[in-house]
This record gives sequence, structure tokens and C-alpha cells, in this order.
Amino acid sequence: MLNIIQGKKITLLKRTSLNSVNSLLKKNSNWNILDIGCGYRPNKYANTLADVQDLSQIHKDKKFIKINEKKLPFKDKEFDFVIASHVIEHVEDFEYFISELERISSRGYIELPSRLGDNLVFENKKDHIWWFVYDDDNNKIIGSKKNQIIEPFITVATAKFFEEIFRESLVIELIWDKKIDYTVDNNLRLENHPKISFLKLVKKYFTKKIRNIYK
Repeated sequence: MLNIIQGKKITLLKRTSLNSVNSLLKKNSNWNILDIGCGYRPNKYANTLADVQDLSQIHKDKKFIKINEKKLPFKDKEFDFVIASHVIEHVEDFEYFISELERISSRGYIELPSRLGDNLVFENKKDHIWWFVYDDDNNKIIGSKKNQIIEPFITVATAKFFEEIFRESLVIELIWDKKIDYTVDNNLRLENHPKISFLKLVKKYFTKKIRNIYK
């Protein structure tokens, strides 16, 4: 997870895959692993789960902590690894939340929807606050308040199915060590970009199909 450049250790936030992360966690079964914002489908290698919902009766086989405050109820560096999958885009003060992740652990995994993945899903329209991209040149997250450019037309369940095939287009998978570099840039919102209507897309699709039939 660390690059060595001219004898110096450089901390990195870099792209990964969930399969790679799970392989790492499997090899380090002695780690204390937190899945924060675990929802109903937590990572199987996490031994501590946390969420703003009380899911203790659903996850009876693991330690569950309900999150009630902005400051997370964990000690400094309590965990060897922390998983935040599809969480940060929901958090109003995501900068503080990132600082809390860095406080309670030295490494972890972050999964975010891509801007396309965010816009396609009905539920995301009201639930998500932030948009994110990953800056590969500078190894950092760039965030902005989200912008609904495409009228959503699929459910979360359908999105999960699409992710099995088009995962790299719909999600951003990152692993971090020591520090999570990020910046806020509201130019990312594409404020003046015209909205894309789903009905217009459907109309164009059927117009093209009809033209092809009568060629």
C-alpha cells in the first residue's frame, strides 16, 4: 500500500478492487475491522459493524454499534482497517467524516458511486448529497455537491446487477493508508450542463429501432 520513492515512504490513496481488499482482509484475520454504514449487507470480514440505523437484531452474530453523534464512538486508532462503502456521499459534512476515519484507523477501503452510477438510480436522487471523482494524477478524491443531470430510471437492485458487469463505470474503489487526500471543487457539478430526460432517451431509442426496421 505504500510506494517507495527515493528511499522515502509516500502515503497513498489509490484505486483497488473489492476482491483485492477482501483478499487482504482474509490474509489478516487477526485485524480488528470496522464496516461503518454497513447496512443490511456488511463485509463478511468485518468483526465490528456500525450504522445510523439500529440493525443490531439483524446482525446478531457480530458486534454492532449504532451511530448517534457526528463524532464516531471509537478510540483513536481502534481499528486496523475501516470499510466505508457507499457512505461518504450521504454525509453532510464529509470532510469531518473523513477526518474521523483517519482518526479511528490507519488504513481502509472507500467505495463511492461514480457520477454516472449516482445519477442512474431513483433512490440516490434524494439520498445522496455529494458527487465524487478520483484524480489519478494526484491520488486524491475530488468532491462537489451533486447535480442530477440524468433523470434516474433504475432501482438500487438493478444497479447492483449492472455493477456485476460494468463495475468500473459505476463505482469508485479506493484503498488508503495513513491519509485520505481530497479536495472540494464545485466545478465538478457541471452546473450549466443541460438535463437529460429519460423519456427523450427512450424516444430516440425507438426512433432508431424503427428506422433500422425500414432500411
